[in-house]
Amino acid sequence: MTPKKTAQRSGKTPVKKTSSARKPEALRAEIGILGGTGLYEIEGIHDLKEVRLRTPWGDPSDEYILGMLEGRRVAFLSRHGRGHRFGPSEINYRANVYGFKILGVDRLISINSVGSLREEIHPRDIVFADQFIDKTKRASTFFGEGCVAHISLADPVCPQLSRHCHQIAVGLGIRSRLGATYVCMEGPAFSTRAESRMHRIWGGDLIGMTAATEAKLFREAEICYTTMNLATDYDTWREQDEGVTVGMIFENLRENISKAKEIIRKAVATLPAYDDTACRCRHVLAAAVVTAAKHVPAATRKKLALFVPEYRGR
Repeated sequence: MTPKKTAQRSGKTPVKKTSSARKPEALRAEIGILGGTGLYEIEGIHDLKEVRLRTPWGDPSDEYILGMLEGRRVAFLSRHGRGHRFGPSEINYRANVYGFKILGVDRLISINSVGSLREEIHPRDIVFADQFIDKTKRASTFFGEGCVAHISLADPVCPQLSRHCHQIAVGLGIRSRLGATYVCMEGPAFSTRAESRMHRIWGGDLIGMTAATEAKLFREAEICYTTMNLATDYDTWREQDEGVTVGMIFENLRENISKAKEIIRKAVATLPAYDDTACRCRHVLAAAVVTAAKHVPAATRKKLALFVPEYRGR
């Protein structure tokens, strides 16, 4: 978990080298931003520091970019790594989420590119999903290895944070929808037409490859989470359309990304104080851990101490 110094990149905004021993305040952030395909940086973040973190689950996708945005301290991470080096099934999701937890992030806005499974959700629309159907087989929990926890996922995103971001989008005149079911598939290939039709029958509104995994992990980490989904295509269910292509996705992403950045900047600037009555994201582990502490192996207690205060100092 010790950060190491990173070199400045030529052509990039200069960043300060950080040492947790000298400047612990430099390793803190209030709001997290998790960038997906097409969103690898946020303009307007200043007083930048790049921090690489080591976690019990390995290395995150990239350095965390810490700085000030609209008067708030934020931490930005590129989900796929800068240069888009990791596919959806190769991302170290646990390390990414754990890194945000180390930094003290308590609310996080995730940006995801998705396909639309509904005629009324048009390419270039922005949708804040509130439900997931998870088809993946990835590691999507911090627990195990002698410690069992069962979190509630009935409502897997933070209603307060999602509503705030949606209202910002509407206020900016951006076509936005609050509430949708996101089907999460493994990838990296896109759906067959038969799969796309099946996902619609299931009740899916969007199709993507990352958000369900992250929603589960951010919930375990007790971090308020919302996913801003940028619709880029109609997947493959419309027989009159050609199949999804990377070119099609990036063409629509160019406009969507600028909208997403505008929403993020305004949302960060106006985010209200946390309301304990509006969501329970920060209290889900209180009744979720079922293994008595005395039966949890020492190595597991050490890995989970960031989440379970009872394990600290044992």
